[in-house]
Amino acid sequence: MAPTDFKNLVRRFYVLQAERVEAYKLFEEGHEAYLRTGPHYDFEHYKQLVHEITKAFCSISKEVLQIKEQLHQDFDRPDLSEHIDKLQIKEKEKLELTAKLQLAKQNAQDHPEDEDFQEKVREIKQDIIKNTAALSEILQDFKYDSEEPE
Repeated sequence: MAPTDFKNLVRRFYVLQAERVEAYKLFEEGHEAYLRTGPHYDFEHYKQLVHEITKAFCSISKEVLQIKEQLHQDFDRPDLSEHIDKLQIKEKEKLELTAKLQLAKQNAQDHPEDEDFQEKVREIKQDIIKNTAALSEILQDFKYDSEEPE
């Protein structure tokens, strides 16, 4: 395959990562709007948001996995497909942490007198910061390795 095909594949990977970031932003904004409907939460709208975000993440992951296969099979770049494997694991963790954080935020809002709920929010935020740092490192490795000649 031509080098331009490789570059286009790498470029598409970055576009998908940007879409993931945007989906997280929408998810967070939607959750903040949901929290503002408390104490009688508008769960139906939030449930619809979760459904739409889940579809977006599934679509992105599916295409990222296709790119991973192409990098490995068509371009003989197992190093890059390994970075994508690591990235997918960390992205899954991030989504799980985000869901936990949203639940913790609602609990903290519903029980403002209970410091344990506030502490749980802080703990999960720290876990998300660590996860984001790990994601950045993986993306940096991918960038470095994808720019070096084969």
